[in-house]
Amino acid sequence: MPRKALFTAEDAKAAFNLFCCVYGIGTLGMPGNFSRAGPFIAVIAMIFMAFANVYGAVAICRVMLLAPSSVKTYGDLGEWAMGKPGRYLSVISQMANCLLVPCVFLVLGGTLLDGLFPEAFSATTWIILMALSCMPVCLVPTLKEGAGAAFAGCMGTIITDVIGVAVVMYGMRGHPSIPKPDLNFKQVAGAFGNLALAYGAGIVIPALQRQHSDPTRMPRVVGVTMTFISCCFLVLASTAYSSIGCQISGNLLYAIYPDAETGLTTLGFKSDWGMVVLAYLFMQLHITIAFSVILNPAFYIAERILLGMHKAPVADVENNLLNYGDMATPGDAAERSEKQSHTSRVSKRRSFISVADNENVHLDDPEAEAAEYRGANAIKYIILRLIIITILVIASIILKDHFHDLADFAGASCITVNSIILPIVFLLKKRWNVMPIWEKAPALTVVVVCFCLGCYVTYTSGKNLFAPSDDDKAFPFCAPEFENDVYYNYTAEHEG
Repeated sequence: MPRKALFTAEDAKAAFNLFCCVYGIGTLGMPGNFSRAGPFIAVIAMIFMAFANVYGAVAICRVMLLAPSSVKTYGDLGEWAMGKPGRYLSVISQMANCLLVPCVFLVLGGTLLDGLFPEAFSATTWIILMALSCMPVCLVPTLKEGAGAAFAGCMGTIITDVIGVAVVMYGMRGHPSIPKPDLNFKQVAGAFGNLALAYGAGIVIPALQRQHSDPTRMPRVVGVTMTFISCCFLVLASTAYSSIGCQISGNLLYAIYPDAETGLTTLGFKSDWGMVVLAYLFMQLHITIAFSVILNPAFYIAERILLGMHKAPVADVENNLLNYGDMATPGDAAERSEKQSHTSRVSKRRSFISVADNENVHLDDPEAEAAEYRGANAIKYIILRLIIITILVIASIILKDHFHDLADFAGASCITVNSIILPIVFLLKKRWNVMPIWEKAPALTVVVVCFCLGCYVTYTSGKNLFAPSDDDKAFPFCAPEFENDVYYNYTAEHEG
């Protein structure tokens, strides 16, 4: 039997897909996580969250390998693993994910555009204009994100992070020892929401796996890719923290923006306006591309529930009935893999899979997918999508001053559920009798810890969204002596 290649071109394509889907706006809060918790606790938290997300992502792959070939979407996986309650949990958490994250995009995009063009329009107007500019893409019935667009969006985030960190490190050059955070449980636990938002890969993996010609390779591909992403997060967070300490309260981009009157940032240095503009523009590029893509599964789910579209093909239902009995009893992994081989659709395999494909039951049949948007459905789906976008715009305008809390809320709630908790629960449910105790123990620990922290951060960030505190400290994570004064002012030291 020939030995399998360690890493193939198809593995590289899947890894590229996953990296582009994961690396996004969550990276902007990474330095803030170190500021909240300090380097020691933050590194431990990142290692735990890296393990939780890697294990959760691999768990989805393992459950998909056990499932019949008719299981195509995240909702299908939930129903196969846990019946109707599993589908409801999967669909509701995914729907919330695909609605809350675009809200975060609109709030951040409105803030960035207001910063780029001060006094042109208010942040509210920018949010509306941004939604209008994305609307034509949102109304494309069968949206497909190309590899080029995905790469551009991902590179936009990477370039933004590099510029942001470089501006901070240059502006704080010559600094003394950095101030450490004044730790408390609420502050440290708050890092959980941003870390969950930064990973959030769960919902795209089923679509990726069913496009791979050898799905048994996917657990390793996903595990390695998520580990590499975790290393990128650690480098980004620790590098920025080494210059700022506890004096960054959240978004990296806010820390480099100069005041209109003084020309100084909140950290007391003059940032290069050209670099700031580039960082903001590249992040705006990412937001514009990702907004429509992440909304697409929510459109699919709403169209299925309210318009009766996107029903599973009859052949899939029959296939599920035939295969379910086979899959109920654990068998040889190789036999399982062969039973659900994807040879029937190798010829139709897509070159790129994105979040937009999560709920697409016609992923391999574009003609059938396009046919659903003709006739009476042509007007109905447009009206439904316009209503969803309008609701998102209204919510974003209401929450426009609470970007950090909104991001933490999204990460701690729906993203934690569909990227960590549900995948591990599905795996435990299907493999409990054959899973060794050394795997059960950490899996259960991750589920319990993430559930408790998720509930806590969801409550605290949700409370701040609708009943914000009056705390106006400039640097709330620091000890009292550094709460309102920068620990090092380069401008005063060298240009005063």
